[in-house]
Amino acid sequence: MIVLVTGGARSGKSTFAEKYAAHLGKAGVYIATAQAFDEEMRERIARHRERRQQSDFPWETIEEPYALADVIRSLRQRDEPAQKQAVVLIDCLIVWLSNWLIRHEQEQAVERTLSQVDELVAALQDFPGTILLVTNEVGDGLVPEYPLGRRFRDLAGLMNQRMAAVADQVFLLTAGIPLEIKSKAFCF
Repeated sequence: MIVLVTGGARSGKSTFAEKYAAHLGKAGVYIATAQAFDEEMRERIARHRERRQQSDFPWETIEEPYALADVIRSLRQRDEPAQKQAVVLIDCLIVWLSNWLIRHEQEQAVERTLSQVDELVAALQDFPGTILLVTNEVGDGLVPEYPLGRRFRDLAGLMNQRMAAVADQVFLLTAGIPLEIKSKAFCF
């Protein structure tokens, strides 16, 4: 099962996804995509880590800013009982997308970044367990002033559409309140 959790910045996506993972499984694999390039980001990562450590739900953390598809494929190699009991949570796809976009900024950025999205979609669809994906809804704001910002916004929208298309369930969070906007029962 693939679950997509989206919403604006500071809407409660990560907290909801962690709680939902605990509801769905007996243990979790938390794949963190952020890189600590500055003090504020180091503090943010530390807060997320601390929240997971204080939880009664057991988390294994894997930090991977780029190779999400490879990590998902490696998790698939684990024994079947472990796959069915553990819920995988990827936080955050938007950070992952920006990692790739910056890496490819000067060299066919859109095509190369979208190929990474397609590779991840394929790995997600082949995974037999439950995966929660956290992403940001970035298209509700102003049109970015700079070309890189517009490229990022456009790629984020395309990625989120592709993830939502393969997701069995999609939640939109606003002010910490989840709203289920897609479920298996209503897929078409």
